[in-house]
Amino acid sequence: MIRSASRLHTVVRWPPLHGRISHTLVPITMPTMQQMPKLYKELVKAKLAGLVALTAMCGYAMAPGAAALSTLFYTTVGTTLCIGSANAINQWIETPYDAQMLRTRNRVLGRRQLSQFHAFGFGVLTGTAGVSMLAAMVNPLTAALGAANIVLYTAIYTPMKRASIVNTWAGAVVGAIPPMMGWAAVTNSLDPGAWVLGAILYAWQFPHFNALAWNLRADYSKAGYRMMAVTDPKLNARVSLRYSLAMVPLCLSLPYLGITTPLFALDSTVINAALIWGAVKFWRNRYLDSNQAAESVIFKC
Repeated sequence: MIRSASRLHTVVRWPPLHGRISHTLVPITMPTMQQMPKLYKELVKAKLAGLVALTAMCGYAMAPGAAALSTLFYTTVGTTLCIGSANAINQWIETPYDAQMLRTRNRVLGRRQLSQFHAFGFGVLTGTAGVSMLAAMVNPLTAALGAANIVLYTAIYTPMKRASIVNTWAGAVVGAIPPMMGWAAVTNSLDPGAWVLGAILYAWQFPHFNALAWNLRADYSKAGYRMMAVTDPKLNARVSLRYSLAMVPLCLSLPYLGITTPLFALDSTVINAALIWGAVKFWRNRYLDSNQAAESVIFKC
């Protein structure tokens, strides 16, 4: 009886019948094999994972030294597996909180189309496969960075979201590591160029995420997440502007180090100027319901 009840969920009928809310138990069916790829794509946040893997590929392409397509392939696949692992375990941890947010309540675990055990097991499996592939087919340094990022995302950033606004800085480190992994895959070292690429991704995430979080602040507050947009809107806008300004010298350091051509200095300055202008508008309107200003920063990111 207990086993049967665990496979049911309640549907509330509205408008209520005879003046009372009607609850109907509907069985939850096991997903078919044809449905599994789509569910796994949702579990690992495939679009986001693809974009993060692209930053690792960029780090690989920009690193000095002999590059091989086979190494690029293993680096990309291994990094993607690590990203998928972190995202799956993150969703496993945050399922009860995701259910409270409009943006996330319809995720695959919230819909109970995959079990908690299944999601956690999948995360462990993909993480082990990703780190093992990087260690065996690329180099130990890249594997260590991949393993560290899984731990940082799932064991530090994820629980910290409900404890302190410092979670945003921890999360930015997670986003900064993949291009460094791509660089390390070529050089087996972390030269100044790797640190600059990581710093650019680290700084960029603040105007992007803080503007996004401002538009979602009601949802974050409802779920109990300690985001700057919820606890300190002034700091949220100020940090966005601060790191937008930091993008200029970071990008200018790339041609200085010989990683890009001098033309990149001009190209990046134009783009960063647009980002800074959006961040300035966001900062000026920090006392208002400045969703439009926040959206301009998101767009420029």
